[in-house]
Amino acid sequence: MSAPEASVEIPKPDVTFLDGTKKRPSAKDLQGKFLELTSPASPVKVYCSVLLISFLLMLVIGLSVALLVTELVTENRMYPSYPGNWVGLGNKCFYFSEDTSNWTFSQTFCASLEASLAQFASMEELKFLLRYKGSSDHWVGLNRESPHHTWKWADNNEYNASFTIRGSGECAYLNENGISSAGIYKKMKWICSKPCSYIQKCKIT
Repeated sequence: MSAPEASVEIPKPDVTFLDGTKKRPSAKDLQGKFLELTSPASPVKVYCSVLLISFLLMLVIGLSVALLVTELVTENRMYPSYPGNWVGLGNKCFYFSEDTSNWTFSQTFCASLEASLAQFASMEELKFLLRYKGSSDHWVGLNRESPHHTWKWADNNEYNASFTIRGSGECAYLNENGISSAGIYKKMKWICSKPCSYIQKCKIT
């Protein structure tokens, strides 16, 4: 008579889920987990993902365009467009007009360019202006109320240079002989000046 066979029970493994709970999975549980892992995403999830990606892409493009516009505006402010004929000497830029007008209009024109009728502080600058202006007479930024008053620059600072100004007029101009004066309503070309800086595009001589 044979000895009875001993039955051995194989233990079922415990499965730990994401929520920390442990349970013995049934066949239906395992089948459900397998389907969750292998089944494709639902159309709703795909649609939401596409919308989110599109929104982020449009946001990046919008920010890039806004930054580009800001840079262009800043550049236009830093590099204003001036008329031609600006030239530089030392730390100044000078504009030589092609048109003619009286002293008052000439000063107003220079002010519209954030400049003033030309000022010169050294013999080097005066010689440069006399040479560069050519044969035409040009207004500069010196004026006075009458022959009995002192000369002043257009910004109202007193003229303290030693250059002789000929004539008895109220406004100074440059001619072939140096600095002369004439009445305020005489028409001639003019010279504007302003300090040079790195944002100005003037041709340095």
